[in-house]
Amino acid sequence: MMNQLPDEERMVIDLVKSIVRKEIAPRAATIDELEEFPWDVVTRLATQGLFGIFIPAEYNGSPTSFRTFLFVVEELASACASTAVIYGTQANCVSPILGSGTEEIKQKYLPDLASGRKIGALAITEPEAGSDAGSIRTTAVRKGDRYILNGTKCFITSGNVAGTILTYARTGGPGPKGISAFVVENEFPGFSVGKVEKKLGIRGSTTAELIFKDCEVPLENRLGEEGDGFGIMVRGLTKSRFTVGAISLGIARGAFEAAVRYANERKQFGKRILEFQGMQFMFADMATKIEAARSLVYRGGALVDAEEHEYAVLASMAKLFASDIAVEVASMAVQAFGGYGFIRDYPVERSYRDAKITQIFEGTNQIQRMIIGRHFIE
Repeated sequence: MMNQLPDEERMVIDLVKSIVRKEIAPRAATIDELEEFPWDVVTRLATQGLFGIFIPAEYNGSPTSFRTFLFVVEELASACASTAVIYGTQANCVSPILGSGTEEIKQKYLPDLASGRKIGALAITEPEAGSDAGSIRTTAVRKGDRYILNGTKCFITSGNVAGTILTYARTGGPGPKGISAFVVENEFPGFSVGKVEKKLGIRGSTTAELIFKDCEVPLENRLGEEGDGFGIMVRGLTKSRFTVGAISLGIARGAFEAAVRYANERKQFGKRILEFQGMQFMFADMATKIEAARSLVYRGGALVDAEEHEYAVLASMAKLFASDIAVEVASMAVQAFGGYGFIRDYPVERSYRDAKITQIFEGTNQIQRMIIGRHFIE
């Protein structure tokens, strides 16, 4: 698939591969161990213009295809899932602003997001609204030329470091039709960060509680009209499910490649363990499933680039299949390492922990199965 990309986009991938190999992979274990946001890595990606590849040139971006963006995400995730999640979340914040923001909003926020001067976050989930995003309780009451937001968001990726937070709140009655979308700055009066979570995996990608207590948001920071928020949310999540698919694919590929190297070196009973048929069968299954996941993810990227609009079911399929494969492949990679796979000195232990969240965020895999299944009701 790389050969199908223009030369300038292949150059982007080559640049990312070099950064990952020389700078991110050697830091990945430390990023995980410290459980801190990797500002040095983010700054490195930003100075190379990589945060701008999903932003048009008129907003200081350096746009490429969506498929190239997915290649970058996969490559980052193959070495450090935390970095890939941070990078993908930035795009998730940008996409709704591009699709539904006024020109004034785009000019105000996109250049800083493109340069990495500001980190973006997406504030949807609440204590009582996870998979059921249409039941969010955070309120936004209009008072003159501003909205007053009150409520709490939880499990917000990059929430404690983000300067630009795309926030969904209720401006009307119950249900999806009462939801609107707002661009919130972390310096707005009434905004604060609560608990920063301790997590099983993706520990360098911070996850925080956000508190809105009479938070003042200018009227012009609403995206679309009142009540448009749920539609904006769904469009954004549909596209971002391919991103999760790419993250999953990268985790699986990284674990597989580590296991291949190990199985070609480790000897038992006088033979390299990959010479045993039982191990070959396991590696054959891993490789085949990774390729199947890759086909789903990058077919989705091609549809987005072609500006096809009917890809919601494929997005759910890509997210569902790739994330399930990430967990399965990471588990088998640990098994291939044997006892060493359970030790933090080896990367597959981290891959195993990182993989699990891909089955949960951007809509659990149970939700994805519901979306896919309902498509066939006549």
